[in-house]
Amino acid sequence: MSDDTPGIEFRAVAKRFGGRGAPLVVQGIDLVVPRGTLTTILGPSGCGKTTTLRLIAGLESPTAGTILIDGQDVTSLGAAERNVSMVFQSYALFPHLSVIDNVAYGLDVAGVSRGTARQRARATMALVGLVGYDTRSPSELSGGQQQRVALARALVLEPAVMLFDEPLSNLDARLRRSMREEIRALQQRLALTVAYVTHDQAEALAVSDQIIVMDGGRIAQAGTPRMLYEQPASAFVAGFMGEAMLFDAVAQADGSLALGPLQFAAPRAVPPGPVTLAIRPEAWQVAVGDGPGLPATLVKLAYLGSTCEASFDTALGSIFVVAPLLGDGVKPGAPMRLSLAGRGIAVVGSQG
Repeated sequence: MSDDTPGIEFRAVAKRFGGRGAPLVVQGIDLVVPRGTLTTILGPSGCGKTTTLRLIAGLESPTAGTILIDGQDVTSLGAAERNVSMVFQSYALFPHLSVIDNVAYGLDVAGVSRGTARQRARATMALVGLVGYDTRSPSELSGGQQQRVALARALVLEPAVMLFDEPLSNLDARLRRSMREEIRALQQRLALTVAYVTHDQAEALAVSDQIIVMDGGRIAQAGTPRMLYEQPASAFVAGFMGEAMLFDAVAQADGSLALGPLQFAAPRAVPPGPVTLAIRPEAWQVAVGDGPGLPATLVKLAYLGSTCEASFDTALGSIFVVAPLLGDGVKPGAPMRLSLAGRGIAVVGSQG
């Protein structure tokens, strides 16, 4: 196996449930998860992301196509024959077993001697911050601690690939942030190959080397978090990777874009003609009073500490903005003007 052999590879993989006339849930997709990296599969409910994860795990068999793990064709292999571990949303811990017995369970089933299994279990528990928890039962643990047990139980098997299915959805917001940082740090430290399913865009941006956005059983776009956020290939991807508003604009022959009274450089080369822009709320710059820019009337203002959220009425319609604080004296009804900072703008449609 060469260094550039993918950790996971799909070649024209399709999946349908039911007979030949049933719709395809996964529609002939190609994907690559490089070894030692974390790829998040993201998309709305029913897009095929969980089915894709289950196909990697061997919990579902593809209707067509080929699945490879570390260069080996595993298409016809069952879950037990693949070197893959999965961490579920529900943790799936055995309530009647202690923490160490939960962690060692897979080794026990594999026939590893009790002493060796416990030794490996303790070493793995140390990796995830569970030293001293050997005899606790799952019911005595917090949600975050239970998540660590589930993580240790998967890691102890030393899998070629680890799969996460909505692993943090049962945790509160602060604990979710802490656990996603721990999972990412562990993945990087151990150079694990990970496929990670979530519906949370912020989580995907925070933990991923690569994000695959799915829509209707197809891959809408794959790339780095920054690429998908700053250079979405479609209006769907732009809207799914955070908030974005769509505007009709015109690409000029000189490489600029015209949006109402605003003119600015295009983020990428586009043929002259009508285009559709996706503009992030943070792309707008706000100034008080009259002057150059897009005239705007402040409608709503919400204070968020270090930033504020504002809604404006303009000739282009209602515009939502996330901006630095505007000052205590600014009230709804105030005349203001908007301009664009350059970042947070993507061309997602062109008729040129």
